Amino acid sequence: MRTRSTIMQGLVLIMAATFLASCAAMTPKPTQQNFKAPVVTLDHVEVAHYWGWWYFKKSVKPTVGDAGNYGAPMDLAFVFNIQNPNDYPVMMETLKFTVAFEEFDLNTVSAPETQWIPAGKTNQLRVHAMFDVRQSLLSLLVTGGFKLQEKGMGAGAGAAFKQLGAWWKGAPQFAFPINVKEGSAIFKADGLTTITTFGGTFP
Repeated sequence: MRTRSTIMQGLVLIMAATFLASCAAMTPKPTQQNFKAPVVTLDHVEVAHYWGWWYFKKSVKPTVGDAGNYGAPMDLAFVFNIQNPNDYPVMMETLKFTVAFEEFDLNTVSAPETQWIPAGKTNQLRVHAMFDVRQSLLSLLVTGGFKLQEKGMGAGAGAAFKQLGAWWKGAPQFAFPINVKEGSAIFKADGLTTITTFGGTFP
């Protein structure tokens, strides 16, 4: 009985090894010709953390701590679908993009964590982007001053605060378009590299 059992175990191991070898043989090797760039699409945006709308100048004495120019933070989570059209797994090495509220660029975000996408499958990636009124004010004054004037909102800090207030108050209801711009992601497979570009708008 022991001999028969040992023989059966050996046959099972041989069959399993043969099956795995045949599966490996069926998986194509990545080449420059068959390496298709994965597709990155914006699924949705979430307001992950929200503290309202406020701003304090450094002339305001805080209850505790040091005075400074501080504004309300806001944490947005961007959820992407990453589709691998290849017949073999690929590794995403990094992903980055610019965030614009309406047509105003406010932040550039990157996700350096690596992940593998199985053959023919779609992964999801959540990337958090932190905004605060102070940094957004500076960005808006430097890059969006002329656009504010074109919108008839005036110029300077007053116009910028008015626009920022509208965004911060409207964010929980997604009252304005949030744009993902100039997105790029690096993918690798067996020594090969390709770059996917992407963008999107929510809602």
